[in-house]
Amino acid sequence: MSPDELVYLGVLAVSIPVGFLFRYLSPPVKQGAAMLLGLSITIATCHVHTLHSLVTVIVTWLIIKSSWRLAPALSLSWTFLYLLFFRMVTWFGLPAPTPFANAVQLLLTLKMVSLANEVLSFHLEKKKQVSAFARSSLVGCLSREPSLYDIMSYSYCYVGIMTGPFFRFQTYTDWLEQPRPLALPGWGPCLQRLKLVPVFGALFLAVNSVFPLTYVRTDEFLDHNFFFRFFYMVVVFFMFRMRFYAAWCGAEAGCISAGLGCYPERAQCKPGGGPTVSYSPESLTEETYDFKTIQNIDCYNTDFCVKVRHGMRYWNMTVQWWLHHYIYPNAPFRSYTLRAGWTMFISAYWHGLHAGYYLSFLTIPLCIAAESAMEASVRARLGPRGQNIFDWVHWFLKMRAYDYMCMGFVLLKASDTISYWSSIYFAIHVVAVGCIIVGRALKGGRGGDKEKTDTGKKDNTKITNGDKTEKND
Repeated sequence: MSPDELVYLGVLAVSIPVGFLFRYLSPPVKQGAAMLLGLSITIATCHVHTLHSLVTVIVTWLIIKSSWRLAPALSLSWTFLYLLFFRMVTWFGLPAPTPFANAVQLLLTLKMVSLANEVLSFHLEKKKQVSAFARSSLVGCLSREPSLYDIMSYSYCYVGIMTGPFFRFQTYTDWLEQPRPLALPGWGPCLQRLKLVPVFGALFLAVNSVFPLTYVRTDEFLDHNFFFRFFYMVVVFFMFRMRFYAAWCGAEAGCISAGLGCYPERAQCKPGGGPTVSYSPESLTEETYDFKTIQNIDCYNTDFCVKVRHGMRYWNMTVQWWLHHYIYPNAPFRSYTLRAGWTMFISAYWHGLHAGYYLSFLTIPLCIAAESAMEASVRARLGPRGQNIFDWVHWFLKMRAYDYMCMGFVLLKASDTISYWSSIYFAIHVVAVGCIIVGRALKGGRGGDKEKTDTGKKDNTKITNGDKTEKND
C-alpha cells in the first residue's frame, strides 16, 4: 500500500471508535467537536491547500446570502469552475494540491451544490406556508436557513470528510438533533458492515502483487496473446472493486458508529437523499432503524446485477443520487441518450480532467443503448428459459463492459487507454455497436428507442440513481 492509502486507512480506522464517543455529546458540543476534528484532519493532510476548501465554502455562503433563488445555478457554476482552477493551479505558479485536498474538494463540491438547493427549497416552502397558512408537507425540508457557522460545521464535519459518503445538510442536522442517540443501533450494524473488509483488503493486496497495473504500460505486455491481454482487464477491475469495497464499507461503518444517517425503516430512506416519507423522530413506539441514507455501495448487486445501467445504481450510490437530482434534470437536452451522456460527462469532469475518465464514462451510454436494443429485439421474443439464458449472457457482457471501462479510469491518460483498448481490438465498442445494428436489423432497436422516449424520466433514473429497483423494468 502507498503512504497515501495508509493515511486514508488510518483516518477510517480512527473515525469508527471516535463515532461512538460522539453519541454522548449534546448537539452544540457535537457540532463544534465534529467541525474541529474534521478541520484538524484537513489541515494535517492538506496543509496550505486547506485554503481551497475554505474559499469554496465562504463564496458559496455569500452566493446563498445574496440570492437564494439563483443559488443552485450559481453554486454549481462556482464550485465546478473552482474545480477547474483547483486542478490547474500549477499553471498559475501555485503548488499542486495533495491527493487528500482533492478528496476533500470533491466531496465539498457535492455538499455546496446540495446545500444551495436545500436552501432554495426551504424558502419556496416557507412562501407556500405563508400564502396557504399551512405547514409544509415536503419531506426533508430545512427548518431554517443555515448560518455561516452551520455551513462551516457541515463542510468540515469529520464523518467521511475524505472518503464520503455524501450526505445532505438536512441529514447532518438530523444527526445533531437526534433525541436519543445512545438508544440507536450501533455495534451490530457497524460490525456487519466491517465483516468483509479484511477479505476485500486481502484480496486486493494479493492480486495486486501478482498483476500490477504498471505492467499494462510496458512493451512486454503487448507481446502476450489476446486472451492474456483481455484477461488482464478482468483482474484490474476485480482489484479496483476490492479496493473500493473495503474503503466504502469502512467509511459507512464510521457513519454508523456516530449514528449519522440513522432513520426509522418507515422513513423509506434513499442513499444520499435520506427520508422520503414523513415520520415522527420522537415516537414512543418501538422502531426498526436502518442506515440506507449513508449506504454508498451494494457489493453483491454491483457484481451480480444484470444490466450496465443497474451497475451504476449500486456503485457510489450517494453520488449517483446527487447526479440524478442536481445534474440529470437540468441537462440541456431532451433526448434520453443525450441526457445520459451529459450526466456521464459531468461525472467524468467531477472526477478529474484526465482523458481516461471521459473515455470510460462516455462509453456507458453506448453500452446502455446496445443492451436496450437487444432486450427489445431478442429477449422480448424469448420464453422463460431463453430469457434466463439471455440474462446470464447479458450479465457476462455487463461485467466485461465494466472491466473495459475501468481501464480508462485507472490508466487515466488517453494514450495509455487507447493503447490498451486497441490491444484487445476495441472489443467492447465493437460488441456494443454490433448489438445496436442487430437490434435495428431485427426491427427491435427503433421500438426500444421509442419506448425509452415515451417512458421518459422513469427509466432514465436507472443510469444515475439507486432509487428504483429491478422490478421497475
